[in-house]
Amino acid sequence: MPTVFIWRGRTEDGLLVSGETEAENEGDLILALRKKGIVPRYVKEKQEGRTFRLRGGVSQKEILFFTRQFATLFASGVPIVQAFEALIGQVKNKNFRKVLIQMRNDIEKGSSLADAMKKHPRVFSSLYVNMVRAGEEGGMLDKVLFRMADYFEKMIKLRRKIIGAMIYPSIVIAVAALVVAIIMIFVIPTFAKLFGEMGVQLPLPTRITIALSNFMVQTGVFIILGIIGFFIFIKFFRRTDKGKKITDQFLLKIPLLGTILLKASLSRFARTLGTLLGSGVPILNSMEISARASGNKVIEDVVIEMREDITAGKSLTEVLKSRPELFPPIFIQMINVGESTGGTDEMLNKVSDFYDEEVDNAVANLMNMLEPALIVFLGITIGFIVISLYLPIFKLGEVIGK
Repeated sequence: MPTVFIWRGRTEDGLLVSGETEAENEGDLILALRKKGIVPRYVKEKQEGRTFRLRGGVSQKEILFFTRQFATLFASGVPIVQAFEALIGQVKNKNFRKVLIQMRNDIEKGSSLADAMKKHPRVFSSLYVNMVRAGEEGGMLDKVLFRMADYFEKMIKLRRKIIGAMIYPSIVIAVAALVVAIIMIFVIPTFAKLFGEMGVQLPLPTRITIALSNFMVQTGVFIILGIIGFFIFIKFFRRTDKGKKITDQFLLKIPLLGTILLKASLSRFARTLGTLLGSGVPILNSMEISARASGNKVIEDVVIEMREDITAGKSLTEVLKSRPELFPPIFIQMINVGESTGGTDEMLNKVSDFYDEEVDNAVANLMNMLEPALIVFLGITIGFIVISLYLPIFKLGEVIGK
């Protein structure tokens, strides 16, 4: 069944052109455009209108539960419509239930499962839809669904590990900042007033502490508003392609953290690409979907550009070698072995497992370094404040002793 694609590209004269074209698949469209002398820069399937707007989100856990249960029912020989009837009663999310009811109705009218899912892009991603379509066309829908369930389980596990690793240092930093702020705003001014009544020259550490305290008291509200405003700005800035790319480039350059983020993105990219290729999805479609699934705009743009080399006949190993700044030698070597043995999809999943373990080790090492560093920083900060408060008292004692 032909699909409408939105595309942009350049002519041989360098002119920017765009349009909407119907084609069997993305690869056929790219070849057709090249025959017309157009080098495609962007190709994306046009999304059909949705029947209703989904107000509430559907979590990955709910998608995982649906996929696993649906795969089990379908593999047991239960017809699709009956499988949907059984699952609709088990789904607690009202919005998700509406989506499943609508999908069931579409399937009853003769729509394929992939086409029914395609109408709900906020629930079923292009990755999901393309895999289901490949499974339906290849007669292995049950295997594809089980593969999707495994994919979601591993992606959820990876996300949990990263988020869980960041919770502890975030709490420590927040508590440390709160303690220091309370001392500087509420405790130090009381001592400053007392020291002022003493009429003695205060030591330098004490003057520094009091000056910082006065600064925080006078500008504390503006500092808090500035921090809140900064995070709001970053949130909206990352909604733009340019903003996401700039922030992702910055994050990748941060020592230790950048390495963890890169490995996590490579793991997502490899697992998604391996899952798609193993399900029979064409490599050009797989590359585009996997690029977006990486979660990093830098990698996404590079992989989208690499598709042109794939179209020109280069192997996946060859195009990966052209980007050594993003794809490490071990990554490329493992893919090369997979292509040589005809098991690229399996090797990609092994690459992902390897990088999942690398992320675990990197996060553990980061936590081992960060925990004592935070404790030392907090100890030095509190120690400096305490000493700066006691120095005038010691000096007063010396004056009285004389």
